Amino acid sequence: MNVLRRPPAGGAVTATPRIDWRAAVAQAMALHRAGRLDEAEAMYRQLLQVLPLDANLAHFHGVLLYQRHRTEEAMAQVRRSIALDPNVAAWHNNLGNMLLDQRQTADAAQAYQRCLALDPDNLEVRNNLACLWRLTGHLAEAEALLREAIARAPSYCEAHANLAVVLAQQGRMDEALDSGAHALALKPDNPRSRRMLGALYAQRGRLAEAEQVFRAWLAECPDDPQAQHHLAAVTGQGVPERASDAYVADVFDHFASSFDARLAQLGYQAPALCAQALRRRLGEPDAADEAAPLRPLGKVLDAGCGTGLCGDWLRPRAQQLVGVDLSAAMLARARERGLYDRLEQGELGAWLQACTERFDLIVSADTLCYFGPLGPVLRAARQATAPGGWLVFTVEALAEPHAQGVQLMHHGRYAHHRDAVAAWLAEAGWQAAELAPVVLRQEAGQPVQGWLVSAQAAAG
Repeated sequence: MNVLRRPPAGGAVTATPRIDWRAAVAQAMALHRAGRLDEAEAMYRQLLQVLPLDANLAHFHGVLLYQRHRTEEAMAQVRRSIALDPNVAAWHNNLGNMLLDQRQTADAAQAYQRCLALDPDNLEVRNNLACLWRLTGHLAEAEALLREAIARAPSYCEAHANLAVVLAQQGRMDEALDSGAHALALKPDNPRSRRMLGALYAQRGRLAEAEQVFRAWLAECPDDPQAQHHLAAVTGQGVPERASDAYVADVFDHFASSFDARLAQLGYQAPALCAQALRRRLGEPDAADEAAPLRPLGKVLDAGCGTGLCGDWLRPRAQQLVGVDLSAAMLARARERGLYDRLEQGELGAWLQACTERFDLIVSADTLCYFGPLGPVLRAARQATAPGGWLVFTVEALAEPHAQGVQLMHHGRYAHHRDAVAAWLAEAGWQAAELAPVVLRQEAGQPVQGWLVSAQAAAG
């Protein structure tokens, strides 16, 4: 590419050879759309040196930076583009999406509402604002917006799908099923609609209809990890020893941007419960006593760290804090928190087996619910724990005895029986195991029961 030079005050362009600036901007945006991000970013930066007041350049440079998880730079550029031209409705929608990703829900709502004021017929922003209201527990407002969007565009699949979720969260399951079936009829090949409708049927106990949805999905997409996993969950056939790498990565890569907001709405308790268990086992005062000293634990592993929700309470007691997760998108969000000394991508069981380090504490909040029999991963964790070190984790509770001590549930996670967990811990060499019944979160208005588990490695 030719070196770009700033136009002189008179407006004539001086470049050798002569440059069509409009074409250059279009070329940068074309590279961006094609996913050639390195080239696009270099061209955006060079063009902005010459055209610093070009709002389009500033905006799409910001979008690109956000794609690269450079959040602060990205949002500064997007806000700057809006300051240069505040009347582009779509830019307010983009800003709202970024703010929602960053859990700045009040500011996100303002951005969406500004977009709607500029473009009252914009269905996408109505849908986005409805998702925000749903994530923050304003279900009536979400439902009203979605019904309004559907009235304006009856074939808008996303609105029907999101309405199904909102209705299910209100316990209106028959209405939710109607909306979910409508969404799938509008886009029969849409993976989200298939997954959502199958899950709604399973939640309602209509397993034959759930199986039909998942089999049709698998017939068209035989390699789809979600179709495979959910079919096994509702039929009990071909149940894997643990959720496949492809399934876990697919679910959480797509879930990462809204993960924290969704869990907050569900009253997610696993990180706080793990913190309480460790304080109790170490004889420390309750976390409500903010002045109480924490016992330093040296090297700490957040096993299945996700977006880093455990990092806030682990960081003050860790000399070195390491996080491992299978999902690249989740790790990108954890990295933004700036709490971890090291983050690594990998399947937890294999990572622990290959690990040559020894940790003083391993914490795993709601990760082992994607494992069936826990013996292998608990043995690997024991191998990676220093003498006298601690293991704290949560799993979902299986109330009824099961031949294997574990069952893949209809929602796609494994539930574990207390006796089986205790036996796996003992076989793996963990001592003084404590299994406390807890409520992990709420789903569809019902508490999800679980076990809060803590155990210690032998001192020598």
